[in-house]
Amino acid sequence: MGNASDAMQISAFGMRAQAARMRIISENIANADSTAREPGGDPYRRQVPIFEAELDRATGLNAVRMTDVAHDQSEFTLEYDPGHPAANQEGYVQYSNVQTLVEMMDMREAMRTYEANLNMIENARRMQERALDLLRR
Repeated sequence: MGNASDAMQISAFGMRAQAARMRIISENIANADSTAREPGGDPYRRQVPIFEAELDRATGLNAVRMTDVAHDQSEFTLEYDPGHPAANQEGYVQYSNVQTLVEMMDMREAMRTYEANLNMIENARRMQERALDLLRR
């Protein structure tokens, strides 16, 4: 039974990592059109989750975990709008470096990975049930 339980544990780690990734993507999307709060300031900077494989001491399994969040250092989008409250001295407003299309593609990938891990848990559970049924015969 240990192998199916291990598979479920590993998939659960994967689901937690993808859920964390989806939270960050959601925050990025929510701030995609943000500007600075003051003239010439920086708007919201896109966040990127950092994942690492770690040995989980409780289970003895290798697990994937989100260990940090980095800030995407790509350039902000500039738009000329001298009447905007966040416009710099030249009249340009900096908008977030979040690209909604990229975030939506990342979200789709995270959702599919989450679902794949969920399916793995369901299959492992079915395997355990089937093994128990065979032992009862």
